Amino acid sequence: MIAQRTLEHAIRCSGIGLHSGKKVDLVLKPAPVDSGITLFNTAVAPDVAIPAHADYVVDTRLCTTLGLGDVRIGTVEHLLSALVGMGVDNADVEVGGSEVPVMDGSAAPFVFLIQCAGIKEQSKSRQVMKILKKITVKDGDKICSISPANTFKVSYALDYNHPLLRQRKVCIDFSTQAYSREISRARTFGFMHEIEALQKAGLALGGSLENAVVLDATRVMNENGLRYRDECARHKILDTVGDLFLSGYPMLGAFEGEKTGHAMNYALVKAVLEDPEAWHLESMNHVLSTNSDTDYDQVFAAT
Repeated sequence: MIAQRTLEHAIRCSGIGLHSGKKVDLVLKPAPVDSGITLFNTAVAPDVAIPAHADYVVDTRLCTTLGLGDVRIGTVEHLLSALVGMGVDNADVEVGGSEVPVMDGSAAPFVFLIQCAGIKEQSKSRQVMKILKKITVKDGDKICSISPANTFKVSYALDYNHPLLRQRKVCIDFSTQAYSREISRARTFGFMHEIEALQKAGLALGGSLENAVVLDATRVMNENGLRYRDECARHKILDTVGDLFLSGYPMLGAFEGEKTGHAMNYALVKAVLEDPEAWHLESMNHVLSTNSDTDYDQVFAAT
């Protein structure tokens, strides 16, 4: 049986909020089968549970923010990406503030936390969202889609008016390419003039060369350069993995995106959820038994 998975033990860390610039405590805890990922803002309302689901998305500007009533938790995408990328189906997340700490701007610190906590199998079969037909959303020259596939694949085309970011495309098949190695270390990125404007407006107050790739008009300003040649495009895939998990389940499907971000990812997830002919839930055991050409035992090759 391909079982659901949770954490073996609780684990905690602290970091800086990307937008608030304030210290934030984070605790990851085991959770029961079929509970999914649930977040709690312990600084405001520790008893208010916010499921990591598209129904609870309240903002997609600059990051993905979940909320219920007056309670908000922002910048959830990197943590969600790490959880699904490492094959964690169920976990409780306690956040001591209004946003998940940015850490180094990638998902790698969260992958490390998950590895330190350990992962254990649970008593029920893992379910996946199997895409049955192509769904596409567009906004001007931005477009993304999800199509049927026997694995989870993400193809992203990045194209900015910058000498280092023109026509960058990355394709990852997560059944054969390890999330932790190929994607998790890719950091968020921004342009110096945009960061300065955001900080003057009271946003991105925690942003720095310690937690983001920063570019001026011609070059990368970080002393050690890029972690991957195409790090910025890979970070877009990292974000996409986290945002698509807001469907509530790992996906079997092929995502293609061009010039998209959190808002478009959210729109795509909503479009899929609203079309009952576009998907169904399926046991991972059934997927394996009916696809003899598939040589993987997880949606993700996590390590």
